[in-house]
Amino acid sequence: MSPLIPELYGPLCSTLVLSCILLVCSIRNRSRLTLPPGPKKLPLVGNLFDMPASEEWKTYQRWSREFDSDIIHLTVAGKSSIILSSLQATNDLLVQRSSIYSDRQGLQITARAVLLIFSQATRTKRKLFNTAFSAGASPHFQPMELTAVHALLRRFLTNPECDIIQQFRQMTGGLIMSIAYGIDVLPMNDPYLKLLQESMHGLAEASVPGKYLVDAIPILKYIPTWFPGAGFKRAAKEWGEMTRQSVRVPFAEAKRIIATGKSQASYVSKLLSVGGDASDPNYSEDAIRDTAGSIFNAGIQTTVATLRTFALAMLLHPEIQERAQSEIDSVVGCDRLPTFDDKSALPYITALVKEMLRWNPPAPLGVPHFVAVENEYRGYRIPAGSIVLANIWAILHDNALYPTPLEFRPERFLAVGQAQGSNPDPASVFGYGRRACPGQFMAMDELWITVASILAAFNITRAIGDTGKGIEPTSRYLSSVSSIQLPFKCCVQPRSKRSAELVEATAL
Repeated sequence: MSPLIPELYGPLCSTLVLSCILLVCSIRNRSRLTLPPGPKKLPLVGNLFDMPASEEWKTYQRWSREFDSDIIHLTVAGKSSIILSSLQATNDLLVQRSSIYSDRQGLQITARAVLLIFSQATRTKRKLFNTAFSAGASPHFQPMELTAVHALLRRFLTNPECDIIQQFRQMTGGLIMSIAYGIDVLPMNDPYLKLLQESMHGLAEASVPGKYLVDAIPILKYIPTWFPGAGFKRAAKEWGEMTRQSVRVPFAEAKRIIATGKSQASYVSKLLSVGGDASDPNYSEDAIRDTAGSIFNAGIQTTVATLRTFALAMLLHPEIQERAQSEIDSVVGCDRLPTFDDKSALPYITALVKEMLRWNPPAPLGVPHFVAVENEYRGYRIPAGSIVLANIWAILHDNALYPTPLEFRPERFLAVGQAQGSNPDPASVFGYGRRACPGQFMAMDELWITVASILAAFNITRAIGDTGKGIEPTSRYLSSVSSIQLPFKCCVQPRSKRSAELVEATAL
């Protein structure tokens, strides 16, 4: 035996013993950490009967105030959820610790069935998507956005009492189909948009935490589909297949059009022209197909939800509509419609778009995060396997950040408003950390030109009911990954004969 071994043996044993002691102490100390506060939990079911049926974000905000904590803990049959209701806590965990708070593997079983096609995205695929839709790349899409908005204006001109929400969906869906796949959608009953709507409905249903008991008791996934209460399995299979089809069908059509040699420039055509090789993970068909599907599925819902908020705000606050139109008239005049070149001279329109996002954020609870390992924060224990939600609605209605948060006040984002309160940019609506939406720059451009163009040419007013009085719009929302506003009627009338002529001229 080497004479060095006895000399090393003693110190090595001491080191191992010390390491074990430290490990045991660490485990014991960690076990002493308390969970974040929250509603009282019942045996076995936890907070199952406390979970709100709608507008969960408002209930979570109320709990945060009741327990005087911006981090709340809930359990449903043993499954932990952490709700973050402040900008500080959300940045600390989802941004600063994004390496352990950005997993998706612990999401609900039903949601995973729907999100499967996207959860398989590799870092390479995310890089591909981020490059295509970066801040620097967003101006490339502006001509297409302007064309889509002008088509929307012409439809308003021919049908002023149309379903404005459906028109927003047609415009946004058509634009995304064109950008992602180079496919022109039909003016009515387009099959691709129908497929998308069905897919997003499944995602909305599946992603509500605690909605299905199987999400808290995973062993239930082994029960047969015919067993009573196994409806979640049939729903997950149906929604998962719908999501896969919403990704594969338009991609196959894009490839068919490209093969004819008559395709227009698109995300898919551009990438397939330089890649499509399965041996190259950067440009494999799977990577191109899946990231194009992310554009298609994720882009429409939040944009339409925000444009709903725009229409609602104009109905409830005609004085804000008039102020925005006055700014447009002073800068653009009466002989043309706004373009992106006018953006720097229209600060109130930009502030209006930001306030739309803040007042009714399109995804009030963001996209669920998952922490795979046990973590400590402010002396609280964050259990491994917890679902972590940022209550974006609560953050954007924090009185300390946004004075009089329930009021719709675009001026809070003007220079004067910034001086009166903190009013940070509501970019949190696009997510936090590694899960922030890379398409946010294109989305902001689309929202801005849509709002500026509509207000330049039209007045949004209340529809007249059978009694001859204006119909009061509803501001209620349904629960979903994105806030779904209940339908309301309105009227979109040209501001003048000249504005109608300008809209008609966009078809030339």
